[in-house]
Amino acid sequence: MAEVPSTMLPLGTAAPDFSLPSADGELVSLERYENAPALLVMFLCPHCPYVKHLRAGIAALVKDFQARGLAAVAINSNDIERFPDDSPEGMAEEASQAGYTFPYLFDETQEVAKAYQAACTPDFFLFDGDRRLAYRGQFDGSRPGSGIPVTGEDLRRAADAVIEGRPVPAGQTPSVGCNIKWKPGNEPDYFG
Repeated sequence: MAEVPSTMLPLGTAAPDFSLPSADGELVSLERYENAPALLVMFLCPHCPYVKHLRAGIAALVKDFQARGLAAVAINSNDIERFPDDSPEGMAEEASQAGYTFPYLFDETQEVAKAYQAACTPDFFLFDGDRRLAYRGQFDGSRPGSGIPVTGEDLRRAADAVIEGRPVPAGQTPSVGCNIKWKPGNEPDYFG
């Protein structure tokens, strides 16, 4: 498994707009969350071993913070022709098995991933009530096979701060995971 790090989009960046279909066919857009005190946008996919390692922790963290006003969405931007397990049907199955309580969206054109400068799965972007980026980085220090327990401590600390109106520390560790599976010829230029 080759680890690919997050690009670490600059803090303070406005949340890029999106309007994408969920795994069950509902169209979901950024404006749906305009009144939420915090918005977590996650780039995930069903087949990634890094996502599989964290998925129970992701489900638990989101459930815990939804009660405090956090809104959350997951986006899958992978090329499903080359990775059919990442199709909307695979996404719906993963969401059900993992207990996700948030929309799981499909970015077929990969334009939303490019707008967020997403690089890997999982990749986490936490926005404040003004939809400015407050945190981008790892869920926690656990990795597949590391023996480190999945706690979500990094993202939990950031979500606490955003919901409580406190600043999130700028020293943030990049997320790592599998690269987004770009369609041939669609690779973004932000890696160069």
